[in-house]
Amino acid sequence: MAFLRPDFFLFVFLFLMFVGVLAFNRITQTHKVYLAFHFVMMIWPLGQFSTHLTDLHEYELFFINMSFVAMGLLGPGWLIFVFFLTGRSPMLKWKRILLYLTPAFACITLAMWNPGRLFMSPVGGTYVDRIYGPLFWLLVLVQFAYFFTALMNMFQALKTVNGINQRKQLATALIGMFVLTGFGLLDVLVNVLLSQWLPIVPGLLATGILLSDLCFVVAIYRYGMFDLLSMAQRDFIEHMTTGIIVIDEEGKVLEVNRGVSPFLQISKGEPFEMERFLSPMHAQGEVYEFLYRYINHPHERIQMEYALQDAAGRHVSIQISPILDDRKTLLGRVITFHDVTELRKLVDEMNRKNEALHERNLELISIQEELFNVNQKLEQMAVTDALTGCFNRRYLMQQLEHEVLLNVRYRIPFSIFLFDIDHFKQINDKYGHLVGDEVIRSTADTVRSKLRRTDILARYGGEEFTVYLPHTNREQAELLADRIMHAIGANIVQAGTEQVSVTISMGVVSEDTDDLTVENPKEYLRDLFSRADAALYKAKNEGRNRVVTAY
Repeated sequence: MAFLRPDFFLFVFLFLMFVGVLAFNRITQTHKVYLAFHFVMMIWPLGQFSTHLTDLHEYELFFINMSFVAMGLLGPGWLIFVFFLTGRSPMLKWKRILLYLTPAFACITLAMWNPGRLFMSPVGGTYVDRIYGPLFWLLVLVQFAYFFTALMNMFQALKTVNGINQRKQLATALIGMFVLTGFGLLDVLVNVLLSQWLPIVPGLLATGILLSDLCFVVAIYRYGMFDLLSMAQRDFIEHMTTGIIVIDEEGKVLEVNRGVSPFLQISKGEPFEMERFLSPMHAQGEVYEFLYRYINHPHERIQMEYALQDAAGRHVSIQISPILDDRKTLLGRVITFHDVTELRKLVDEMNRKNEALHERNLELISIQEELFNVNQKLEQMAVTDALTGCFNRRYLMQQLEHEVLLNVRYRIPFSIFLFDIDHFKQINDKYGHLVGDEVIRSTADTVRSKLRRTDILARYGGEEFTVYLPHTNREQAELLADRIMHAIGANIVQAGTEQVSVTISMGVVSEDTDDLTVENPKEYLRDLFSRADAALYKAKNEGRNRVVTAY
């Protein structure tokens, strides 16, 4: 019976393995390629088994052709599967795949056409027994060429793989290839070349297919083969909140995750046009530069932030990263979309706080400047007389304590004037205190105009003033006193329709420090001003409007 043939049982085993791999493994891209290849391998024993189920010539030919179609696809299926197995699937472009499939399709076409029965011819009117022609050997030769090319790729991959587990994976797959190739050679040798001398052994090639397939299944379960890392990466990418789109060099979408949906509705296989995508966005001014770099500089990483025109006012950061091979050839791009609305709000809030802090700092700086100016005014008020602008008596005595010690140490001569305005009470009584204040102020200005920058003019009290003259001996002090007396005598103060002129009486004390010693500066200053005051009163007693020098 046909159901007892080995081909039938081998087909059943292959089918069960197909279902098992499909049911108990998560399907990755490599799994899909493997399952397609597995399905092709199942067709050979199915066709061989089905040939014995019918006596009709047409059906026999159909099932035999089906078997040889599967046989013709084994070689390119192996080669393409090896590319996925060794991690070189990005190299498989459509042009290359068509190049790999062309010899196999040509052989399959010739096998099904069977011109002049050059591929095979029936024996005794049935295709259960058949004689093979030169086109059959062409098909066999092409298949072995495919197997040889796949083996070379496997050996090259083994040289570059460092991980022990990966080497075991590839080695297991390599054993499966040798098993299939070996049983294929044995089938051709026993059932074709030596068929006249040896009995037909059914199911040799199908047995090789089954054993090689067992190697793959062992590799799947024992070594975790078929890009588990790719699976983990895909799961990770799929559940990311960041939107990710992978496009090829022509802009066609190869991969897209669910994180893209809030920003863009696009599916695999659709073209992605960046200019069209950004056209409705009222993005910042750099959108034109971004598009220019996207179009003209595809090898660069670029980034831009734009605002979505929705009620939430969301901000999105879009980043473009190129995918390059070892030769820096552009294979595609990764486009990521990241919602930075919260980050933008935090940045804006931080900027507002920084602006408020900056304004507060400016206010504090302004307050500090005002305080500095007030302190300067307070310091000035603390050492000056409000009416005349001269230094006050307190500041004068503090400076003189320091100056006297310096003068004594470095033997510097100095002089002191002590003067007051003559008959000042009569001016107040006759013209009033406002005129009196103007007389005091005008007198101070006149004296100040005759002094040097190093001299100190101070209001000693009331209408009384003191002048400290460093580096000034007696003769120089008397000359300066005379000039001051004449300047004040020529000074006129307007009192309504009248003109008021005043005179002063002055006492002068000069110190030559050659033989001077000072133990207590304050005691010395009291004695010094006592002498100047005595000279002043002597000037008043002698008739005023004069200078008296104390000796």
